[in-house]
Amino acid sequence: MISFLYSLAVYLVLTAGCGQGSDTPADIPPPDDPSEKIKIEDCEQCLILAEQAQTQVAIADVKGKNLIWSWKPEESNVKTEHLGWFTNISDAKLVYDGKYLIACASGGGVALIRIADRKTLFYAWAGGNTHSVEILPDGNLVSASSTGNYLTVFNVDTLHFPENVYSKNIPIESGHNVVWDRTNKLLWSAAGNELKAFAYNFDCASPDLTPAETIPLPDNNAHDLFPVCGEQALWLTTASQVYKFDLATKTVSEAGIPLHENIKSASSGPAGFATAIIKPKTSWWTDEVVDVQGNSIYFQQGLKIYKARWLINNTFSYPSQDKIKICN
Repeated sequence: MISFLYSLAVYLVLTAGCGQGSDTPADIPPPDDPSEKIKIEDCEQCLILAEQAQTQVAIADVKGKNLIWSWKPEESNVKTEHLGWFTNISDAKLVYDGKYLIACASGGGVALIRIADRKTLFYAWAGGNTHSVEILPDGNLVSASSTGNYLTVFNVDTLHFPENVYSKNIPIESGHNVVWDRTNKLLWSAAGNELKAFAYNFDCASPDLTPAETIPLPDNNAHDLFPVCGEQALWLTTASQVYKFDLATKTVSEAGIPLHENIKSASSGPAGFATAIIKPKTSWWTDEVVDVQGNSIYFQQGLKIYKARWLINNTFSYPSQDKIKICN
């Protein structure tokens, strides 16, 4: 078990200043040497990886240059008949004061995972090529599905999943991302050439979203949307550019970074953290996380990384020292 005191201390340090290829078996990397791994609470700079070569959510130690933690559905309590839901892990985010992760996959699955023992506390199926997932203030989940053209809100009932889960689809074109804005109490999702805001009904048993605002974008094919560390702003990536959306002025402008084409994810951190960028080397994967100049942050041959996020608390979306909430 991860020590609560150590975890809390380390995550507070990490969030300081943040404020708000081929498919052949040969491509799969060998297991890391356990003797070289450090504990998550001791990691100065770690990345959360949506990694598709081994169908896993992984945590990578940048300094040690190895994977120190992973969640694989077949090694968790996901039922055999549901493993296909987690084909091609597409996003993963740190929640609940660094003690849990939420994740989703193109196969349609969404999950809430406890880091300490890798237990899947809740999982369900959204379908429609699920690209992103977010947690709502009451503990419910919402996901975005690209080919399905919808968002899905779930009642997170840890007693009756995955067969008897309340969910509802909300139409949105080419859903690729979801971010909760706790200051304005809105859910943001960029789709196609529009950035949309949704109001949440805060009904634990019957969650729902209603359109609240639409902001035109200067570009098409919106992909990733994620908070800019320390700012009331969001990173927004498209096929051709990386933008920032300023919440105060409701304006979208080019971020002005050298590496800006076909970026699958962008994640910044406090002082001393580079902005971590995922730019595919083949198809939609890469074996390397780089900074905005293209300099390597983390590399491991054989990985197929789709998105990467710094392992730091996201106070744009969640309050500090946020505790787990179950919406049974």
